[in-house]
Order: sequence, then C-alpha cells, then structure tokens
Amino acid sequence: MGFTIIKPKGVIFSKILKLAIVLLIASVGFSFIDTFWAVYLESFIHNIALVGFISSILAFISFFSFFFIVPLIEKYDKAKTFSISLFFIAISYFVFSITKNFYIFLAVAVIATIFHNLRITSFGIIVKNKSSKKKLSRNEGVMYTLLNLAWFIGPLIAGLLSRYYSINIIFGLAGFIVLIALIHFSFLKIHEVETRKIIDKNVIKLFKDFFKDKKRVIAYFLGGGVNYWWSLIYIFIPIYIIENGLKVSYVGYFLFAITIPLIAFTYFFSNLAGKIGFKKIFKIGFFIVFSAALICFFVSNIYLILLILILASTGISMLESTTEAYFFDTLKGKEDLRFYGPYNTTIDLNHFISRVLGGLVLLFFPFKFIFLLFSISMLGFFFLSSKTKNIKEINRKN
Repeated sequence: MGFTIIKPKGVIFSKILKLAIVLLIASVGFSFIDTFWAVYLESFIHNIALVGFISSILAFISFFSFFFIVPLIEKYDKAKTFSISLFFIAISYFVFSITKNFYIFLAVAVIATIFHNLRITSFGIIVKNKSSKKKLSRNEGVMYTLLNLAWFIGPLIAGLLSRYYSINIIFGLAGFIVLIALIHFSFLKIHEVETRKIIDKNVIKLFKDFFKDKKRVIAYFLGGGVNYWWSLIYIFIPIYIIENGLKVSYVGYFLFAITIPLIAFTYFFSNLAGKIGFKKIFKIGFFIVFSAALICFFVSNIYLILLILILASTGISMLESTTEAYFFDTLKGKEDLRFYGPYNTTIDLNHFISRVLGGLVLLFFPFKFIFLLFSISMLGFFFLSSKTKNIKEINRKN
C-alpha cells in the first residue's frame, strides 16, 4: 500500500515525476557509494579516527563550497549545470573504483564533493521552477518519496553485490548508474536559463545577506533538524547495535526498515502541508521524534528501541520535503538563485554539531544519554517551528 502513493493523481507522467525518476536512478548509485564509503576510506588509511577526520574535512569543504558555487548557479543554465555535475560525479566513481593512490583519491573526493553540491543546488531550483506555487510542497513530496525509495533498495542491492564482488566493482557500477540517470535526464530536454544580472562574487556579503532575514534563518535551522536526527540513526545507532552483541546484518535490517515510513507517508504529508499549512506539520513531526527519543532514554530493550526509532520516521516523513518547500516559499523573485546553495549548508552544519555533541556525551555518560541529547534537541526544533508562518500553498496564486 505504501508504494502506490508515488504515483498520485495529477502527477503521473508529469515533468515532475520524470525528474523524480532521474533522482531515483542517480540516488541508487549514490547509495552504493555511501553504504561502503567508510569501509572504502578505511582501506586506504587503516585508521578509524582518520576516517572521521577526513570526513570532517570534506564536510568543511562542502559547507563553504555551497557559497562559492552561487555565481555559477546565478549565471548558467541549471539543467546544463546538473548534467555536467552528474557526468563528473560518475567519472569520480570510476576513478574511485580503480585508484590505489590515496592522494588521487583525496583530490577526486574534494572535486566530487563540489560537484555534488552543484547537483543538489541546480536540481532543487529546477524542481522549484517546474512547480506552481500551489503544488511546490506536493512536488517536493514526490521527489523525497522516490529519493527514500532509492535508499530503500540501494543499500540492499549493494549489500547483496558485496557478497560476490569487491567494493571497487560496486563503485564502478555506481558510476554507470549515475550515467544512466544523466542519459534519462538528457531525454527530458529541460532548459533552465533564468539568471541574475548581478552576480554574487562576495561570499562574505552573501553570507550576511542570507542570515539577515529572520524567515530564512528559521527555515535554515528547521531544514537542518532532519539532518541532525539522521546522525542518531546513521552514526550512533549502528554502534549501539554492535555494542549490544547483535550481528552487523542487523544494522542493514534497521537502516532498511527506517525508510519504510518515509516511502509510505512523505507524499501524503507534503501534500497535506500545502493545504493546512506548514506550521502544524512541523510541530507534529518534531514532537513525534522528540517523544520517540525521550521514550528510548527510559527503555532498555534494544529491539523495542529500534522499533520505536523506525516508527519515529513517520515524524521525519512530515519534515524532509516540507522544510525545503517552506524555505522556497519564503523567497521572492530570483532569490532562490542566491540563497538555495547557502541554505543547503544546514546539512553539513547540523551533521557536524550533532556528531560533536554526541561524541562529547559518550565521553562522559552511558550510551542511553545520547537519546536524551537528541530528545532535547528535537524539542528545541519543536519550539522553533512555532515561529514559522503557517503558509498554505493552496491559497497562493500560481
């Protein structure tokens, strides 16, 4: 039942669904890489601490590159930018599959990070421009539903392939999958040539301009709330599973199950947000994950904890696509060309903050206090969501 909602009435065969299919195909390739990224990196440096350090460097580069790529987004055709990004991402995956030189790997990883940011920003603007104001949140829901579907099937396929093939071969296959997404996108014949006459070359001014608007700041931190939560799910819970004596396979089962509520409900809630307003959806979503983390703090049975966290994804399904749609709805004119890139830095910022705070908690307290940390954090996002405007897209002009 949960899978049929990715083809809602009025969306079938539309440009938006075709774009979502491009995202689905490409994201399967991306999920191949992310599933084994830490293992692949460790094979170069043979040091778990350095894996975290290098990942932090790449996150640091990613944060600032979102600002530096703004002039490219403002000046060039977004469809061409997206196509070029997919091409070089695919090439980087091919290089990963064959190189044994750490410095070549590191240089290509930096380049791939920048092209991923160009991909995220250009694709997001394409989706926004192809959506009417009344249907933006609904269309974002279509995108995130298929994105989560990719993360539902991708790691499973990668895991099965890893039983028979090396990680290098899987990385090469990921490159081919991204190229397939590029070919499919080229058949859509999309052109997004909207540009700004004034190109932002001053990164410091752009930074100040972005954060001087209260509505953008609120949207920025709310959008990061989801990424903050994912640190609990993808970084700390796998450690918790292993420390409780469960097999590594349980990590895969858990991450597989965590996407089911996202696939089932993302479109429904994004469509609902456009009708009843974003504020109500935000508050309920953050309250669900706040409550789930708090309950986990008082529960000792690991299987029950995992079940609670899987059910908590229902709250995340109310937030992933809607927070991005809300951000676009706060913009005017061509502000998306300036500010969508900087908005995406909330991903790296919240990953960094949540992981540092989580690490500090684990230095001084038992693991269960991780749940208390994330519960308090989600409560903060809950209160912040009450500061949003209750925009109803259904009342807006196309």
